[in-house]
Amino acid sequence: MHALLRRLAAPLAGFAALSLLTLSAGARTVTDDNGASVEVPDKVERVAVANIFPLAAAVTAYTQSGETVIGMHPASYAAAKNGLLGELWPEVLKADTGFMTGNVLNVEALLSLDPDVVLVNAPDKRTLETVRNAGLPAVAVSATKWDYDVEKTRASWMRILGELFPEAPVKPEVVGAESERLASLVTERLAGLEEKDRPSVLFLVRLSPTEIVTSGKHFFGQYWANAAGGRNAAEHITLQNANAVITMEDVHALDPDVILLTNFTTAEPQDLLENRTEGRDWQGLRAVEKKAVHKMPLGLYRSFTPSIDSPLTLLWMAKTLHPERFADVDLAAETKRFYKTVFGADLTDAQVERIYRPAKAAGVGAARAR
Repeated sequence: MHALLRRLAAPLAGFAALSLLTLSAGARTVTDDNGASVEVPDKVERVAVANIFPLAAAVTAYTQSGETVIGMHPASYAAAKNGLLGELWPEVLKADTGFMTGNVLNVEALLSLDPDVVLVNAPDKRTLETVRNAGLPAVAVSATKWDYDVEKTRASWMRILGELFPEAPVKPEVVGAESERLASLVTERLAGLEEKDRPSVLFLVRLSPTEIVTSGKHFFGQYWANAAGGRNAAEHITLQNANAVITMEDVHALDPDVILLTNFTTAEPQDLLENRTEGRDWQGLRAVEKKAVHKMPLGLYRSFTPSIDSPLTLLWMAKTLHPERFADVDLAAETKRFYKTVFGADLTDAQVERIYRPAKAAGVGAARAR
């Protein structure tokens, strides 16, 4: 029935298409991050994730089904294939990636997937309009509405997932309880931390032969540094998200105590420690001299952004920045507990190891991912 309505609605535009869609039986309303009320089928079974890349993993984990996401961006697919997502729910690796090329949406390819709902990056009004004009419900999901506060952003995503999948096996209250437990552990261990004891942290969001992108004040690195007991070395940069391009001279001027590489780049700690990036000299930096260069985890998605398992990133980062305060905290045990409690998944030692030593291939094609 839904497929027939979409084929009829596709040639129409705006209100006419949406009106036809809302006539479908069993429709209900979801409020998206733009405040729009979106009519969706009573039972959402097929989701296409356009350009809000972490949501492919979030939907899969929340529904505990690799068949819910039937389309995702290639950048999301690289993380799924090289992280834990495709291992826990291998069916997700059958998802189509051909309907998105960079930031360009192929409407015909999207319609051929016959999705119940399409998730779209909230500020991208053009794509939202394109999807809705094609007769498909488009739910706007934002990564920027809360000024890159990871926890507030993740909480909003959980709300939207709860509205889309009210009968999902993952329960928001369980996720909330485990998240609060880990956050409280970090807060307690960092109690009394003086400003002088907060190490400066430089996030290398992207590192390629042509550019170095860090996290300034308005990107996720600011939240992570503050929450984990550090100082964002690039806090003075006010450019939004991945626009904070810096030079090697800037890196040496900042001379951070710790360097964290995200999974939006294929660069690895040894590339810096052994000076293996052509045309750049990392020697002499405090972080390099102390071997305090680390790759961020890759669990269900690239951990620099919010994810359903973000509480583990917070614990990992706090333990990385302040090992003496977390010496008795068993990160592997906490990781297994979180996945078992929230997802019912029994992780092996090898799977935990891969989370904290992610494959460099996860950074392939992620240059413009958020």
